Amino acid sequence: MRAAMPAFAFAGGGRMVFGLFFLIAGAFCSASADAACDGRLISREILGPPVCVPEAPKRIVVLDPLLTFGILYELGVPVVGTPLVGIQETDMRAEAEQAGVADLGHPFQPSLERIVALRPDLIIGASYIHAKIHQQVARIAPTLLIDHMDWKNYYRLLAEITGKSIKAEQAIEIYEHRAAAIRKRVSKREVSVVRVAPMGFRVYLDSPAAYAPYAVLREAGVTRTPYETAAGDAIVKRPDWEELGALDGDILLYVVFAGLDPTKDDALETITLANPLWQALTAVKAGKAYRVDRATWMGFHGIASAHRVLDAIESFIPMAR
Repeated sequence: MRAAMPAFAFAGGGRMVFGLFFLIAGAFCSASADAACDGRLISREILGPPVCVPEAPKRIVVLDPLLTFGILYELGVPVVGTPLVGIQETDMRAEAEQAGVADLGHPFQPSLERIVALRPDLIIGASYIHAKIHQQVARIAPTLLIDHMDWKNYYRLLAEITGKSIKAEQAIEIYEHRAAAIRKRVSKREVSVVRVAPMGFRVYLDSPAAYAPYAVLREAGVTRTPYETAAGDAIVKRPDWEELGALDGDILLYVVFAGLDPTKDDALETITLANPLWQALTAVKAGKAYRVDRATWMGFHGIASAHRVLDAIESFIPMAR
């Protein structure tokens, strides 16, 4: 039996030759790009072709003010601009402003004029948010639009890009040691977690693709209800009031997020908690419903946030002695 030919061969010999030519040429160009890069050539899990980034970038513009900015902030990497309004951690935002980090406007539509004025040597964003402006920002400076991935892998990738891998591994090791210790002691009582928002409820699932704080819950051995658990790549469910009863965990953690302005959160909480359907939840009736910090659970930004999730586990979920 003949071995299967590459797809470009089936249209005829001539097209096969051209296909082979482009395959060889592509490999040659990739090798040439690698040889020509005097910094780091980043090719994995980014939008578009490999990008040559400086060996030690000094003027980084960050389009994502949540996880990307938070990780670089923890690693001590110089960031000159980001959409400040998106930073959920109050102290971090204050320190960024005091350090002179320029505001780029809205996280989804950052100001290109402000980016140009900052003269960045590297731009970092998210492929699933900033793909529409990729070509525009790539003309300003080397640009990495990074794909969605597990938060620890993302931490490691940003550390690799910025030459901070040793520091990152030390921080991750400390976190993993603490999470493993909690996993040995945490109660197997079921825990429900929900976000309260003006447009309805959001339940971030315990799944292999879980959003970062919920991935920390998973790694620390917290048991979620069947409704909140998925085997595939699902990340979120959007229950209405009638479906909210499926959150029947013995303990309920809830985060209130009325929008970027946190001053509206308390009013939203008051309205929500007064509803009879909320009052009927298992954990609420048992007095085991606890509000958790929005900056951690909706603005997760790295190792510090991961430890705050572990703090919540130790505060609100029974532990074996």
